Amino acid sequence: MIIDILSWILLTLGGVFVFIGGLGALRLPNLYTRMHAASLTDTMAAILIIAGIMLQAGFTLATVKLAVILAFLMFSSPTASNALASAAILSGYQPQEGEVIPPEPKE
Repeated sequence: MIIDILSWILLTLGGVFVFIGGLGALRLPNLYTRMHAASLTDTMAAILIIAGIMLQAGFTLATVKLAVILAFLMFSSPTASNALASAAILSGYQPQEGEVIPPEPKE
C-alpha cells in the first residue's frame, strides 16, 4: 500500500515536470532558454517516472531493465542538450536576451 502511494506520487511528479518542460518549451523566448527548460525537466521527469514504474514492478527483471534505461538516459540526455547547444552556436545563434534572430545563410 505504501509502495503504491509512493509510486503514484513519483509518477504524478514526473508528469508535472513533463508539463512544466512542455510549457517552458512553448513560452520561453529563445532557443537556449527553451532548450534549458526542456533538458532539465526531461531529465528530472525521466528519473521520477522510471522510479515510480520501478516501484510498481517490484524486484524483477523489469526493474533491472528500467535501471539500465535510466542510466542510459542520464548519460544521453545531457549529452544531446550539449550537442544541440554547440550546433546552435556554430550555426550562428548567439545567446542573448530577448528574441534570437536567425542568422543569414552563408554562401
